Order: sequence, then structure tokens, then C-alpha cells
Amino acid sequence: MAPRRSRTTARDRSRRVLSQNFLADPAAVARMVRAARPDPDDLLLEVGAGRGQLTRPLADRCGRLIAYEVDPAVLTELTEVCAALPRVRVRPADFLAATPPDEPFSVVGNIPWSLTAGVVRWCLAAPHLRSATLLTQLEYARKRTGDRGRWSRLTVLTWPEHHWRLAGRVPRTAFRPVPAVDGGILRLERRAEPLLSRAALPAYRRMVELGFGGVGGSLAASLRAAHPAARVDGALRAARLAPDTPVGLVWPEQWLVLFRLLHAVDPARPRRRRRG
Repeated sequence: MAPRRSRTTARDRSRRVLSQNFLADPAAVARMVRAARPDPDDLLLEVGAGRGQLTRPLADRCGRLIAYEVDPAVLTELTEVCAALPRVRVRPADFLAATPPDEPFSVVGNIPWSLTAGVVRWCLAAPHLRSATLLTQLEYARKRTGDRGRWSRLTVLTWPEHHWRLAGRVPRTAFRPVPAVDGGILRLERRAEPLLSRAALPAYRRMVELGFGGVGGSLAASLRAAHPAARVDGALRAARLAPDTPVGLVWPEQWLVLFRLLHAVDPARPRRRRRG
């Protein structure tokens, strides 16, 4: 006889869809709050507020907090918790469908892990975002922050405007239910001033896309598709990069060196005279 299947409840299915793993360790909650560094004047948006484990300590340290929670199974408890927090407004809505505030703000959250990519894209696209402190799967946070010595396309593309770093680790035992993997605190900060001029950013992004495109089998070959070989070789030497360096091992700072050298005015090229 085949083994009997256990019947899943609506709550079980909701948890699977929403990837809900609530923080149950006070030390992990405190670590998240320290990483977020809320300011008394800050407007915070909390993603996946759950039962309010992060909401309460964050509300004590910020000016205003909007707590997003879409799961009806925990909304009643969250609303009761926030009733005693005058700075908090609960929004039973999908954060990813929300319009970003038209004033400076920050995002904090123990986010549903299945929605990580969408939340990160939302944050990157929000023009007034100051920072995002997100509790993600540890491997995702390490991938985006170069913690393994490799850098992702998204990180390199956005590096002139955003700084990415791994702000801490949270063991899987700090969550309920306990997930299969540990968590990582991903800290995303918008730079006060971009590392490149606004006018240069589209050309920088095209160069990065070209480099990650794999044309020719190496970074050098990809860049030679758009730039003279001698100039590419000189830029690689200046950035301390061997021609066969895998693209994922190139630091964001080295990408900036390559861009500045490959897009600088060639001193050997005669300039056109202005007509009087």
C-alpha cells in the first residue's frame, strides 16, 4: 500500500506561496535593526511585516513607518500590535504594486524569499530610495555583494549609483518555521553622488552588458568588439586584469577603470578645429 499523504492546510499552502519564515530570535531582530540604522526623521517602508517582530523596534527609532503585509493569516495580529504604535500605518497590500513615495525613504524587511528579485528591482527603480536592508537567503546576499569573490551583472550595472554589502548573517534556527538555509542581511545604499556622471551612465551600462555577454569567450574579446584591441589591452593592464580573467571576477572598481579609459578622449586622435 502506498504511504498515505498528509493533508495540507490553507495555512500550509499560504506559507509555501509567500515563503514566510518569521524571525523568532530577539538577537536576530536586534541585528536587523542595527543594520537598518533608522533615523528619528526617517520614513520607513517595511516589507512583509508579519506579526510585527521588526515593526515594534523599528517604530521606536524612526519618524514614520508603513508596514506592508499581504497575508490575511497574520494581518489581525499585526494590526493589534500596531494599534499601540502611533507612528505606524498598516497597509494590507502587495508591496510590489505600491507606488514609491515622492520623498526620501528607506526599506526594511524580512522579505518573502521567493519575492527577493522583485523587491530588489523595486528598490533599485525607486528614485527617492535612500537604503534597503533586506533579510534574504544567505547565498543571494553573498552573490550580490561579492562575498564569494564573484560579482553579479546586476551589482556591477548598478554600482555607480548603489553600494551593495553583506551586513550580517542570520542562522536558519532564528526563523519559525525553520528554513533549509541561513539568511543574509543585504544592505543596499543609494550613493549621494553617482561615481559617474548621469550622462555617462547609459554608456557604462552598455559596456557592462557587452562584457557579460560572453562575445568571443572572454572579457577582453567582448570589449574588443566595440573598442580597438590596443586600447582594450591597455585598459586591462591599467585595471590589473589578465586578458583571460572571467568576467565574474572583475571588481566593480575595475569596471569603472575600464570604462573611464575606454571612453576617454584618445590623446593620439587629432581634434577637430572649431569653425569661427
